Amino acid sequence: MTAMDAGGRPVIVGGGIAGLLTALHLAPEPAMLVTAGALGEEGSTALAQGGLAASLGADDSPDLHLADTLAAGDGLGERQAAHLVTAAAPDALATLSRFGVRFDRARDGRLCLGLEAAHGRRRIVHAGGDGTGREIVRALVDAVRRTPGIAVLEHAEARRLVLRDGEVHGVLVACEGGAAVLSTRRVVIATGGIGGLFADSTNPASCWGQGLMLAARAGAALADLEFIQFHPTALDGPGRPMPLVSEAVRGEGAVLVDETGARFMADIPGGDLAPRDVVARAVAAHLGAGHRVFLDATHSLGPAFPKRFPAITRACRALGVDPSREPIPVRPAAHYHMGGIAVDGEGRSTVQGLWACGEAACTGLHGANRLASNSLIEAAVFARAVARSVSSETVGPARPCGDARLPHRADPDAVRPAVSRALGVVRQGGEMQAALAGFRSLAVRDDAAALALMIAVAACRRRESRGAHFRTDFPHRTVFARHSSLTLGEALVAAGAIADGAPAEIVGV
Repeated sequence: MTAMDAGGRPVIVGGGIAGLLTALHLAPEPAMLVTAGALGEEGSTALAQGGLAASLGADDSPDLHLADTLAAGDGLGERQAAHLVTAAAPDALATLSRFGVRFDRARDGRLCLGLEAAHGRRRIVHAGGDGTGREIVRALVDAVRRTPGIAVLEHAEARRLVLRDGEVHGVLVACEGGAAVLSTRRVVIATGGIGGLFADSTNPASCWGQGLMLAARAGAALADLEFIQFHPTALDGPGRPMPLVSEAVRGEGAVLVDETGARFMADIPGGDLAPRDVVARAVAAHLGAGHRVFLDATHSLGPAFPKRFPAITRACRALGVDPSREPIPVRPAAHYHMGGIAVDGEGRSTVQGLWACGEAACTGLHGANRLASNSLIEAAVFARAVARSVSSETVGPARPCGDARLPHRADPDAVRPAVSRALGVVRQGGEMQAALAGFRSLAVRDDAAALALMIAVAACRRRESRGAHFRTDFPHRTVFARHSSLTLGEALVAAGAIADGAPAEIVGV
């Protein structure tokens, strides 16, 4: 075991848009950025095809963006967080441009604005067509490399937070030289989502919620864990992570059809551009009835498809599909987590010295169902707020323990089948209860199982259907909305009661 003094610098865990921007906004204050792989090559940001939502059109306003965001949240969206993000979104885009992100522009220099589901206006800004995430990572990594004071520790996996008297004093990491403790009183978790817990996911398998478990093992509260968004149109093939067929394709007129050519979404309110949870359940139901599902852009885009969506075109052609001439096979896949580490408007968790930003955080913005393209812009807006909060924190020297040992490395493979079966697009109480028994036997020593257990407990407790959480045994929404909150200790106690047949606490009434 070695100790690495961070010199009073905040430590940021995660190298996606949230972590990179937090480090840049902290400058000129020094910071340490820790990433499990090479900088820019881990995480989900680079895979993002969708864009960033901001009210930039002459017919748009932050208030209209706010209204669409709250409507998508299905009663659980927090107005204060939504107002902060929608009001600050245009400036956040300008900041990204200053850091070198090359957004798509028309010939007159104005940003191109796209349309996605549940947006009342064209307000989606892209970069490189469907390569927005890749372009953001390129620009921000370059900016970080050029910024004095940002130290980057690559190929280092954060395993535990080191606490003294309930406050953060360091981060225990596994790195090439073995184990090390980074001494610090300020930690920002920016590790992304939990899609890697599922067999079908658009996230890398390595993104299974490590950051959430860093917080949970430290005693932090997690919120709204049951709300997991399944993207309805992942490319239906053997590749993992599953390539995403962006919602922007439907925004450009593509339609969902089955093997007979029937448009099975035609009679559903909103049609092919209904909210994601609605479309995902419709696609899953059609697949469950024995059909295949395709996204047909041959009439709306045709030969223009490869230029507008080059990354999707490459993924389709690798599967032997030409999207300009034939429909694209699709199916739902775990995509985004609305839940996460419970934080306030500055990104502070319930543990002193710990902040969270990006998908790992639950700000309340997304409620029960994220509005398309609100995730990257949330990370961009909150990175500034988190950096400001971290900078304002007056702390003394860190005093980490010298005898900390690396915990067992998590094994998401062990819980992935049960998570996929019990916590998918459509859920049922009995299946979740059965899965809990398996998670309980592993949760004490395995972080992936512990997180699966926490999600299952939250889903069992929410005895209603709301947003992305749909239960066949409780198919209706209750009158009053309420957020869920869990610590790991609470979840372990509740899991025992639920697995033994006791009725779950009702959330939302």
